[in-house]
Amino acid sequence: MGDPPAAQRPMPVSQAMPVNPAMRAATADRDRAVDVLKAAFAEGRLDQAEYNDRMGSAYNARTCGDLVALTADLPAGPLPVAMAHGWQQACRPQSVQRTNSMATAALVLGIAEFVTVGLTAVPAIICGHIARSQIRRTGEQGEGMAAIALTFGYLTIVFGVLLVFAAWAFASNPP
Repeated sequence: MGDPPAAQRPMPVSQAMPVNPAMRAATADRDRAVDVLKAAFAEGRLDQAEYNDRMGSAYNARTCGDLVALTADLPAGPLPVAMAHGWQQACRPQSVQRTNSMATAALVLGIAEFVTVGLTAVPAIICGHIARSQIRRTGEQGEGMAAIALTFGYLTIVFGVLLVFAAWAFASNPP
């Protein structure tokens, strides 16, 4: 025995074309559904009355969902496969976004302020602003890292200024 006709061979799932069931059906979509119905009738899966009813419905179908409903209980040929709502997001390739290297450097410098007693505050602020600018331009990740580095840098500078001011005030007015 040879290979079955193309309309009778099941389509591999990897080649199924996901469609929105509400998408308007084209003439080519209706013709594919009719081919599946013809093959099912020839195999004896449909009787004459059901074949005629389904053929009329296929030619009058407005959406791909209508066509899928007509052939859902038959071995399908190359028909679109109706997918659940939200299939577009699931089918999109997920791109891996890079983290901005300047944001990483800014965060390291911001954390190092605790060890270096504030010596890395200014470099953390500079790197943080550069990182935010690059992130806005390129769309990379790392906005939170840059924000943390800027917060640590500015807080360290404010704390240092307050500490110097308190030391000056204490030195000019001894107890």
